[in-house]
Amino acid sequence: MRASKSPSQAEIAAQRFAALTANYRPLPDIPDEFINAKGQQAPHWVKFLKALCGLDAEDIDRRFGTADRHIRNAGVSYRAYGDTSERAWPLSHLPLLIEASEWQEIATGVAQRARLLEAVASDIYGPGTLVSGGDLPAAVVAGSPDFLHPLSKVEPRGGKHLFLYAADLGRGPDGRWWVIGDRTQAPSGSGYALANRLVMSRAFPSLYRDMNIARLAPFFQAFRLGLTAMATRSDPRICLLTPGPYNETYFEQAYLARYLGFLLVEGGDLTMRDNQIHVRTIAGLKRADVIWRRIDSDFADPLELNSKSHLGVPGLVDALRNDGVVLANALGSGVLETPALLSFLPRLCQRLLGEDLHLPNVATWWCGQKHEQDDVIAHLDRMAIIGAYCNPVLGHKPNQAVVTATLTSAEKKQLIGDIRRRGVDFVGQEVVKLSTTPVWDNGKLTPRPFVLRVYAARTEDGWTVMPGGFCRISDRLDARAVAMGEGVRSADVWVLADTPVEHVSLLPTDETVRIRRLMGNLPSRAADNLFWLGRYLERAEATLRLIHCLAGRMIDTDAQNNPQRLAERIGSVFIAWGAVPAKAPPEPMRLAATALHGEQEYGSALSLVRDAHRAASFIRERLSTDTWRLIDELAIGLARDEQSLHTEAETIERVDTALHTIAAIAGLAQENMNRGAGWHFLEIGRRIERAINACRFTRHFGHAEAPAEELDLLLDLIDSPITYRSRYMMGVALAPVRDMALLDPFNPRSVAFQVERLADHLAGLPTLSDDGMLESPRRMTVKLSADIATAVANQLDSAKILAFEQMLLGLADAIAARYFLQGPNLARADKSSGLA
Repeated sequence: MRASKSPSQAEIAAQRFAALTANYRPLPDIPDEFINAKGQQAPHWVKFLKALCGLDAEDIDRRFGTADRHIRNAGVSYRAYGDTSERAWPLSHLPLLIEASEWQEIATGVAQRARLLEAVASDIYGPGTLVSGGDLPAAVVAGSPDFLHPLSKVEPRGGKHLFLYAADLGRGPDGRWWVIGDRTQAPSGSGYALANRLVMSRAFPSLYRDMNIARLAPFFQAFRLGLTAMATRSDPRICLLTPGPYNETYFEQAYLARYLGFLLVEGGDLTMRDNQIHVRTIAGLKRADVIWRRIDSDFADPLELNSKSHLGVPGLVDALRNDGVVLANALGSGVLETPALLSFLPRLCQRLLGEDLHLPNVATWWCGQKHEQDDVIAHLDRMAIIGAYCNPVLGHKPNQAVVTATLTSAEKKQLIGDIRRRGVDFVGQEVVKLSTTPVWDNGKLTPRPFVLRVYAARTEDGWTVMPGGFCRISDRLDARAVAMGEGVRSADVWVLADTPVEHVSLLPTDETVRIRRLMGNLPSRAADNLFWLGRYLERAEATLRLIHCLAGRMIDTDAQNNPQRLAERIGSVFIAWGAVPAKAPPEPMRLAATALHGEQEYGSALSLVRDAHRAASFIRERLSTDTWRLIDELAIGLARDEQSLHTEAETIERVDTALHTIAAIAGLAQENMNRGAGWHFLEIGRRIERAINACRFTRHFGHAEAPAEELDLLLDLIDSPITYRSRYMMGVALAPVRDMALLDPFNPRSVAFQVERLADHLAGLPTLSDDGMLESPRRMTVKLSADIATAVANQLDSAKILAFEQMLLGLADAIAARYFLQGPNLARADKSSGLA
């Protein structure tokens, strides 16, 4: 008999495809991306899924796992509203696919909408002809809390209000794309779209390449060039203004700042002087030419807008009036997001552009007009009611649509009464049923509703649309709006180009680009956080070394040592440092557990590492992915209950792991960090803290009456027992140990070594004055260095060591006063060139 022929790879892929799609069923009466209303499979989805089925199940799972690990390792994260900690980014394992011809219709419609809304903003804050001519009711504009009266008649540079616009899209029942909402205030999500693309292209490189996917880099390049063109200087300083690390999308803001080469700043980093906005840096005030804001307009200036805001820049509106800075998007542009405006856009498009809308809105009726109000109430059961100005409806969340068909009779009666009393506050909309796209669910395809956000950027040649977008997918089949949170995931958006895709990079190719070897001047806030990141890590290391010594002495069988006495001595240090409570129980391992994992003790290793993590979160864009991951792992590794450790060996193992991680962070800084001002401040923080700790260890364990076991302990704490024993054949003695801890310039753990490094780092920082005089931190370092260099170990006493420690603390204060410039008395660069 002839042996049966083995199936080919193509046949195997076809069999897998048939099995994968056999049970896929779109939801009734809901448009689906994969299967249309006639039951036909979309050719581009067939091509993609067949290519995916060319991989076996294990390979697919491995690639999905690679994508998930990359998200965790890169620290891609977000916060839902009200979250106190970050969540890992939920990425769908399948992209949303859009073919080229369909995408062209979307891009045309989004670009037209950007032009329309720009024209509306120009009129609203300018001549006001739309209102005076009756095309737009005054209440639609003036009733919106996002209409800012102080910006009326303030024309932005070039008359341009919008630089980045986004539209949330969904498919209507007829299969056409509809605009669900406009985003003009500070559109978010573009950075996550970029992160999604990076993850998916790495997980499926050949599939990504073979599908001929349009690249995202040209869009971001055009956006950056568009902002650059608005500046009056050839080499402008562009800032990304963030609300801070507790904002829901802070990761995205830091990610974009790093990707685009913008300076990430908070409101406290900026100040208004001479009708211009400046960045507070370690070299004084430096002019900000363009600001891409990610804070709401109302919070941008506490002097003229929201007086309670701590996020903005006092005087910003005045700087805009005097054309002192470019703001993207212009203040007040959030008025264009008002749901009430949607009902007027078809008419305004004809009035301003002489065109019909290429992308229709969700049908919308503003209840501030009698006829429309009567229609909404007459057809209430077919409506969704939303606040006209994002105000809450029936006590629901602001900006949340209420589907009236789901209301009780009493609720409907109350809603009708509310609309009759104050119709201007309500909008009726056609109920939106979101279309679905396939998601991968445990090896099966499942339809899930989604919203697609598409971005347009202003360039010198007009508006360009990102060939892709930010897709949010809900696990709820009845979802009518999708915001990132529980049960929501994001997907990469693949636009299938119909021509070969050219590889584009953000790297400049012009050979005339001015070469730089150092970054620009470091903002004072960044210097402050780098300094404290170094201090907190070094302080945590000192606490960990104490814990290691305590646990180690408890299992030491050397009869000459008195472990209980050493435990008491170490316990007193823990109490002084706030690592354990003042009335902590005297059991050594309980002290160790509290000092290691204590949640309430500000000086515990866990608390110090969390402080380091918090400082790092403020400068995330300046840290490598590896550094951030290690800091994150360090905090997670120590976040264990005190009761989880029972033995000395377990304690030592946990402490060793944490010390190795801190050593890895220090190694990355030494080997990979550019020797700019940021590196100097990170090192200054580490060196100051290490020197202070060495003084404290020496005072406590190297006092005049210290027994041998305490001197041994001191050598362990400064990581020097091998060096000591290689130098001295005798046992431990007070003077040599003190010399090694304090005065030895060749010992990288000594005070003398730290002071030498501090002098080097301070010499590498800029000065405010060019008069040749030493600034306070350098003067103090010179004096401290001389005192240590001329000291003799056997003449030292506790008072002198304490004097060294106090001089180091004074130096830390002087560095803070000089470089971490905040408040109204901010120093300015005193140079012939004035403010840069």
